[in-house]
Amino acid sequence: MATDVRLWLRARVDVLDGMLARLIRAIVDRTEADGRTLVPGMTHLQRGQPIWLGHHLLAHAWALSRDRERLQDARKRVNRSPLGAAAMAGTPHPIDRARTAELLGFDAPMDNAMDAVACRDHLIEVTSACVITMVHLSRIAEELVMWSSREFGWVRLSDEWSTGSSIMPQKRNPDAPELVRGKSGRVVGDLNALITMCKGLPMAYNRDLQEDREALFDAMHTTIACVSVTAGCFESLTVLGG
Repeated sequence: MATDVRLWLRARVDVLDGMLARLIRAIVDRTEADGRTLVPGMTHLQRGQPIWLGHHLLAHAWALSRDRERLQDARKRVNRSPLGAAAMAGTPHPIDRARTAELLGFDAPMDNAMDAVACRDHLIEVTSACVITMVHLSRIAEELVMWSSREFGWVRLSDEWSTGSSIMPQKRNPDAPELVRGKSGRVVGDLNALITMCKGLPMAYNRDLQEDREALFDAMHTTIACVSVTAGCFESLTVLGG
């Protein structure tokens, strides 16, 4: 079962990394197309010096590139094979752990059978990376919400990523960014659940550990979906000016 989760998580990390690459590409493309739009640079949400919109957008791209680095580094600790650990002390059967690890695409088998059964730090690490990514996405979403308002008027979200109001059809509500912003708290909750579950557990297996799946699966699915939505927003928005 631990092997199944590692295989699943390895694949999901790769999907998330690919989605982040797509989002960064969308931001870079938007910078190349509209980056020379002059906008007010802000601190404390107060107007400061004038800057190019591209300078602002690329700040987000660099933050997202670090998210990719964190995921790729965490993947190294995910990609270790627990096969052969059995209950906690290995198996008497004549198996070749190095060979099974190789066949399943793992970098190597884990060194300690009890650790292989009990550890969940690889799940916590990936979920932590998801939380940091979601914090970055929430900041981007907040700016898209502000920038698309009439008060700012910097960008216009496409019909695909915004909706009209039921009683004021002239409005264009930034539903997609708002949902991304809201779901960041959900992934923070998933991380808190994993950390709290693991706190104080003795070696090796304890039934508490079966609770790891729900939090992990939700964190990965939510983060992947939110990165995809944010990429879609950037790929289709219209820059109006600053």
